[in-house]
Amino acid sequence: MAKRKSLADSPCPVARSLDVVGDRWSMLIVRDAFDGLRRFGEFQASLGAARNILSDRLRTLVEGGVLEIAPASDGSAYQEYVLTAKGETLFPVVVALRQWGEAHLYARGEKHSVLVDRATGKPLPKALLRLEDGRVVRPADTLVKKVRARP
Repeated sequence: MAKRKSLADSPCPVARSLDVVGDRWSMLIVRDAFDGLRRFGEFQASLGAARNILSDRLRTLVEGGVLEIAPASDGSAYQEYVLTAKGETLFPVVVALRQWGEAHLYARGEKHSVLVDRATGKPLPKALLRLEDGRVVRPADTLVKKVRARP
């Protein structure tokens, strides 16, 4: 498999982020980790990814500080992949992707999984970015101040 060009030195935060979590397998691993999966076999059963691809993505997520390897919680000889504090901050990203998919990729009335509040059982409200004054942020309200790429 060809090695992709690293974006780790990019002046763009989106590019650097995608260097760590920018493919579907990585984000699905993170999603599954939020759902409580921890072992290689659990991820493989959930995702159906080839072992080499899953191993590579898990390694990248560990190297990127999104997951860490820990001894199995049941005391067995296995190891588990656990979200780090850094990895847990991806939760709003996963929620945003979920809500975008719900809004744009399902026919009206088509069934899909639903993210609910554990305490109430009610679906989460739509997540919106807001300015300090409470207004919802729209693309036209923002501007990216770019820096020059290093030579």
